[in-house]
Amino acid sequence: MFTGLVEETAEVVAMEKTSGGARLHVTTPASWLDLAIGESIAVNGCCLTLATISDTVSFDLLDETLRRTNLGVLPNHAIVNLERALPVNGRLGGHFVQGHIDCVGEILALEQSGADHRLEIALPSAFSQYVVFKGSIAVDGISLTVAELAPDRFTLWIIPHTMQHTSLHGRIAGDLVNLEFDLLAKYLERLVSARLPS
Repeated sequence: MFTGLVEETAEVVAMEKTSGGARLHVTTPASWLDLAIGESIAVNGCCLTLATISDTVSFDLLDETLRRTNLGVLPNHAIVNLERALPVNGRLGGHFVQGHIDCVGEILALEQSGADHRLEIALPSAFSQYVVFKGSIAVDGISLTVAELAPDRFTLWIIPHTMQHTSLHGRIAGDLVNLEFDLLAKYLERLVSARLPS
């Protein structure tokens, strides 16, 4: 479980194709001195298992992960967001994020407005029921609040801290971002649909 509060960013060093998917190598955050092989880390919001540690850290990606996320299309030197799993006694500062990416969305606009930025993302119709005005959504692992909502898109306002300390500062229109929709909305849909006549 994660919170959507990005702790570090890292640079993509290499992506090696394997028989079952790929191995992703990113730079090791200098402040993370107690990393352990096997721990869960969200990379652009995708929960991955740490496979190796050296001057880089690596993660094995399944074909499903490559299909469903933006990790397979990131070029070398791209910046990714990192968050370690929430400890039991940790502070929940964002919202409940599983690290299970639902789909990717295309950035339609990313424009500065005063000190902030307005980020507009295409909303795939298959997932539109999970997005509500003022609701939470994870974008590349960042916990954000929906500020505007249309049938085919949603808008978020990005404060300077978030822009400076996440991968968003390198994003442009046309880029794909990982989307994870609200966990509670998915459970509620399942519970309600089970009680409705077929």
